[in-house]
Amino acid sequence: MPKHSAGVLMYRGEGAALELLLVRPGGPFWAKKDLGAWSIPKGEYEPDEEPLACARREFAEELGTNAPDGDFLELGAVTQPGRKTIVAFGVAGDFDPRQLTSNLFEMEWPPRSGRMQSFPEVDRAAWFAPDAAREKILLRQVPFIDRLLSQLACSAPKRA
Repeated sequence: MPKHSAGVLMYRGEGAALELLLVRPGGPFWAKKDLGAWSIPKGEYEPDEEPLACARREFAEELGTNAPDGDFLELGAVTQPGRKTIVAFGVAGDFDPRQLTSNLFEMEWPPRSGRMQSFPEVDRAAWFAPDAAREKILLRQVPFIDRLLSQLACSAPKRA
């Protein structure tokens, strides 16, 4: 059965000052990866859970702070390799990446060593301008950036 995840694409500023918050997965597989390795904070949810509730929970678990209260914009869904579907929500807010406190996961490392080690689920968070965010984020999540920018452009006040 395909898995489902939900996440939050937080943004701050507007126009040329707009920035997007992305996170880089922790653990040894991601340690030396940068371009095309970042993500929105996200996690899996069960069929009986509301995607927005999951997105808010995962934001808190991965960054160590609650998702901001505000008007969440629906950014739709994308399907990743392996048929995992991700639903995303945009919201205005602010976060200091130096305050990152991610939850931990355990895995055998090095492989076949029999030793279990703990790693942060997210090892970095950073703000990026939209063009830089498109380069940093996993390719299949780029549509979330484009959809957010489109919605923000539509909601911008018209100038005379």
